[in-house]
Amino acid sequence: MKQIETTMEPRNQRGLMIAAVAKITKKDGDWIVPSQSGKGKYTVHLDDSYTRCTCPDYETNACKCKHIFAVEFALMRKQNADGSTTVTEKVTVTKRTTYPQNWPAYNAAQTNEKSQFQILLHDLCQNIKNPSPGKGRPTLALSDAVFAVTFKIYSTFSGRRFISDLTDAQTKGYVSKVPHFNSIFNYLENPALTPILTDLIVQSSLPLKAVEVDFAVDSTGFTTSRFVRWFDHKYGVVRQEHDWIKCHLMCGVKTNIVTAVEIHERDASDTKILPSLVDTTAKNFDLSEVSADKGYSGINNTNVIASHGATPYIAFKSIHTGAGGGLWKKMYHLFQFSRSEFMAHYHKRSNIESTINMIKAKFRDHVRSKTDVAMKNEVLCKVLCHNICCLISAIYELGITPAFSGLGTEQPANRLSDYNLMFTKPTGGR
Repeated sequence: MKQIETTMEPRNQRGLMIAAVAKITKKDGDWIVPSQSGKGKYTVHLDDSYTRCTCPDYETNACKCKHIFAVEFALMRKQNADGSTTVTEKVTVTKRTTYPQNWPAYNAAQTNEKSQFQILLHDLCQNIKNPSPGKGRPTLALSDAVFAVTFKIYSTFSGRRFISDLTDAQTKGYVSKVPHFNSIFNYLENPALTPILTDLIVQSSLPLKAVEVDFAVDSTGFTTSRFVRWFDHKYGVVRQEHDWIKCHLMCGVKTNIVTAVEIHERDASDTKILPSLVDTTAKNFDLSEVSADKGYSGINNTNVIASHGATPYIAFKSIHTGAGGGLWKKMYHLFQFSRSEFMAHYHKRSNIESTINMIKAKFRDHVRSKTDVAMKNEVLCKVLCHNICCLISAIYELGITPAFSGLGTEQPANRLSDYNLMFTKPTGGR
């Protein structure tokens, strides 16, 4: 009796489930396998020299997908005399790959993060030029306003509960005065903060310019409190869903530091945003590789990345061909005929997914602001908070000493002791 040798991986298990419940038919030498979700079908071609499937998983990852496994399971069935079916399997359990963690450095970074966050944020804000005072009531310094709104987003507290943290920051000399909690929300409404926050995100990435050479690009949405309503003509009903704001990011694949960010309307095209993200990053970093999913695939994007001396590892769509020549044709042939070599570089793109999940898990996947300007500034604050946290991790894990401004000038006495503590190497075990 023939045996199937499989590993206990998700694709194998899902393939077995499909073979058990779905009707797999043969047509013109190929196999028609229903989608596990029940929407559509895929064609599997089994051949000793070339096995393929039309599903997105196979086209993107060039791996043995669940539909191929399903066909193999179906072919190995044995029909018994009583009408029952027997499938004999040989199961090999593979050990899951694990990655070491520097626990002393991680523990030190996490336990000291809040105090160090304020130090680095204060240093960043010292680069902000405060406008000349005008007539009327004195306003809060712009540097203090940026510190307050960013620290508020980091805390994830309500405006009222956050005031105690801001009062403590004033005691340490990070802000000149504590504003009313409503004023913090008013600062988010200021459109002048948008370019400032964007610039601070870039500045916060600079201490890692010697570390990062490979980068990844993607976009994500943050849910808002607004609703979008439309009339569904097919079913004759009114539907609604939460509106969302779209954030386009470029990050380093080693430390997850965000090197460029842009925020546009929800329907903005991803592929048109990539050139500006690459150009912004290339001003401060030496680019070696740039990875992105097939939504960014295009000759122009390939050429933009190559113009900065980097190699683009962008997945190709099924409609693409090598027509166009140059680097586009070269990368297309690498994608088609040396898929394993291409994927070894392309899989660095998964780090942008990790970056997005880090931001959303720590600083929430939604925005509380109500206006367009405030929502945009709130998302920028989330990204800035993420970058500062990445720097804090790099301090302990990589031994860097980030400095932005104010370190050569007179500092509050209690702040100097905090700063010295900040760069003390962690000791001890877990």
